[in-house]
Formats: sequence, structure tokens, C-alpha cells
Amino acid sequence: MQLPGRFNCTYVDSDGTKKTPVMIHRACFGSLERFIGIILENTAGNFPLWLTPVQIQLLPVNASIHLEFAKKLKEKFEEHKFRVEIDETEEKLGYKMRQAQLKKVPYILVIGDNEMNNNTVSYRKHGESEAITVSIDEFIIKLEEEIKSMK
Repeated sequence: MQLPGRFNCTYVDSDGTKKTPVMIHRACFGSLERFIGIILENTAGNFPLWLTPVQIQLLPVNASIHLEFAKKLKEKFEEHKFRVEIDETEEKLGYKMRQAQLKKVPYILVIGDNEMNNNTVSYRKHGESEAITVSIDEFIIKLEEEIKSMK
């Protein structure tokens, strides 16, 4: 209601006098932008699992050996509606992990010989240094429970 007056907006009415218009303001996207700003500020970019754009980052140790298994894992996770990416770059594993940490991906999975031979996953949760190895099904159940509890 105050913007037309602040911007000195006027129109000439049918009786020839200048009048200030009434402005109807609708801020659909402004509300969304404020919401995103508040979420970013409160979480420092560490979104809860259900909200993060990439939930799982798969890091094959050697692309020529482990990439096919990583692709199968990606399909399995996508069947369960998880958002997954595979880092197919030829970089060293440490560099790949650092990149995933900088992106604040909640779960980083290293795919090597042990995981491929034992049908398991070794994951590292964002902000933690310990790697945990579990079966693929156990990992899926863990993520589904975390999303349901909205931690």
C-alpha cells in the first residue's frame, strides 16, 4: 500500500485530478527465496537428507574396474527414489572425496574390490571421518528410516 506513494505514482482520474493508485502486491517467488535463504542460513548448507539435491555420491576407486558395479548401485538406489551421482573422473580418490565433501553430499560411498566382491557399501557420512561398511540393503533401510524421521 505504501509503494505507489513512495515512487510518486499517480494517474489522472476522470474528473481531472491526480490520484495515487492502489497496488496489489503478490510475492510468490519472494516467499520461496526467503524460505531458501532461511534454510541455507540455519543449516549452513548442510541440508537434511530428504532435501539435499544429491543424497549419495558414488566414488569408484578405479573406474575401469569398479564403474560397472557403481552403475548397478546407482540404479538400485534410484529404484528407491534416492538422488545419486557417480564421480567418473580419473582423479585420485582423495580428491574425489574432498570434492564430495565440499558439495556437502550427505553420504559418500567408496566403491572398491571389497565392496564389489562382498556386495556391500562403505559409506562416510558428511562431517564424520569414520567409514562404515554394511550390506546394500542395510544401507537402503538406514537412509529410508532417516528420511522418515526427518533428521
